[in-house]
Amino acid sequence: MEQLYQIAEKKDTTDLQEFLVREGQALVPMVELIEQAQMAVDEFIDVVGRATLEAVLELSATGVAGPRHQGKAGGEVRRHGSQQGTVCLSTQKVQVNKPRLRKKAGGKGAEVGIPAYEAMQSDASLSEKLCSILMRGVSTRNYEGVVPEMAETCGVSKSSVSREFVVASAEQLKALCERRFDELDILIIYIDGVQFGAHHVIVALGVDSQAHKHVLGLAEGATENAVVATGLLEDLVERGVDAGRRRLFVIDGSKALRKAIDAVFGSGNPVQRCRTHKVRNVVGYLPEELKGQVKCVMRAAYRLDADEGIAKLKHQARWLESEYPSAAASLLEGLEETFTINRLGLPPTLCRCLASTNIVESPTSGVRLRTGRVTNGKNGKMVLRWAAAAYLETEKNFKRIGGYEDLWILNAALDEERIPHKELVA
Repeated sequence: MEQLYQIAEKKDTTDLQEFLVREGQALVPMVELIEQAQMAVDEFIDVVGRATLEAVLELSATGVAGPRHQGKAGGEVRRHGSQQGTVCLSTQKVQVNKPRLRKKAGGKGAEVGIPAYEAMQSDASLSEKLCSILMRGVSTRNYEGVVPEMAETCGVSKSSVSREFVVASAEQLKALCERRFDELDILIIYIDGVQFGAHHVIVALGVDSQAHKHVLGLAEGATENAVVATGLLEDLVERGVDAGRRRLFVIDGSKALRKAIDAVFGSGNPVQRCRTHKVRNVVGYLPEELKGQVKCVMRAAYRLDADEGIAKLKHQARWLESEYPSAAASLLEGLEETFTINRLGLPPTLCRCLASTNIVESPTSGVRLRTGRVTNGKNGKMVLRWAAAAYLETEKNFKRIGGYEDLWILNAALDEERIPHKELVA
């Protein structure tokens, strides 16, 4: 069969432009309408674009059934009129008129597909684009107003967007849950909880020895839930986070999470309690007139050597004990582990990002920006899908940890020791 077309490179439009100028008499009326401001450019693109799609489908059909022969019978595969169809572009679906082909014998199974049309149907880019757009805070209810309004196109409805996003976000959650870390030397693991409406999600974020950040995993539940916390950490080990590698954990004030670290990774790992959480918890028990003073005392103490700083805060707790016993108890709880990085002898440049779980909360703000329109998390599975999609989108903008030039000092302090197996099961 004579070749009816040739393949053009996507980026090389010169030949196509020259052809359209040479053979484009049909475009002249449209050019005049544009020049007279009677036709918008997007309308022009829509008309020409749809015509181009239909021309591609006609060429593809010709490749299967041969060219049209007016009044003559075709071969084994024959043309059978035309019908409406839909093809996927990057962010929308477009209605087209496509040829219909059937086998000569007819009967069940006689319908013959058009290769180009089937390829357009299998394009997965639409769901990926929708997921990316939704992660920028666009509500499914308003999506129809965001997609370019093309004449007579098949609008992407709220339900259609939701279905596409369910598929895309489910795939992203699956990809996140199946990530392997065998080749990464994870030096630091931050763990914190995030709340989405009535649902809680635990987020684990790792920093490798090259100071690059990675979303390690998510679990639906609160950090105070020992079963959930332990399950998340065990999952990280199963996916290649070396349980024998001595590393630093930075966590919120959860006792259940602290016990889970010992249960899964052994008791030889240094743990830094988040100072931001600690200050917030302590001042939460105090009247307004004392909050600023106690904040200043705590922050000043954290800049001292471990023993001196602990002594200062114990003195502060004794001062609070008679009038505000809950604040004093909160200050003393886990006090030693709020000075872990001081004991490791790390420089201030590195301590700033190791003293709290802000490194988790910072991308969390990006996640909240992307999921802010989710006001009705129907179930934990839906919340996990949204969180996974949002964290992976936010991860694209991750930079290396602050003070990364001094990360080798932490590596040396951890001394690359391996925790004996018997400690792992203690």
